[in-house]
Amino acid sequence: MKKRLNWVKFQFAARPENIALARVAAASFASQLDWNLADLDEIKVAVSEAVSNAIIHGYDRNPEGVVELEMSLLEGEVLEFIVRDSGKGIPDVKQAMEPAFSTLPDSMGLGFTFMQSFMDELEVESSPGRGTTVTMRKKFPAEAGV
Repeated sequence: MKKRLNWVKFQFAARPENIALARVAAASFASQLDWNLADLDEIKVAVSEAVSNAIIHGYDRNPEGVVELEMSLLEGEVLEFIVRDSGKGIPDVKQAMEPAFSTLPDSMGLGFTFMQSFMDELEVESSPGRGTTVTMRKKFPAEAGV
């Protein structure tokens, strides 16, 4: 496990308007490294998708739910974002991670696909009735800022 050089953790109500807060917080935290704008946009999309999943799927849009966002800068210039909920959980994580799979008819089912595309590592742990933890890591590219 890499040493944490800096970190922040906060909780917020499972309300859709807090997705924007999570995006801004992720971009602000990530900016301690000199990311280009495209990478920052990818980080914001990945974090907002994880938070959206917690609100929409984990809590069925119940604003009484609590979403936790933990952000860390690890040794080796790696950013780690962890999004946790204690909602209903995912019965089949492998199926949920398939492109275009969704339990909702009005959803494109691309949240996990975006997370996988925009981050270097994605881990999803879930237990029905106990919640979901999504861990995403992105390594700062060696050629960035040059």
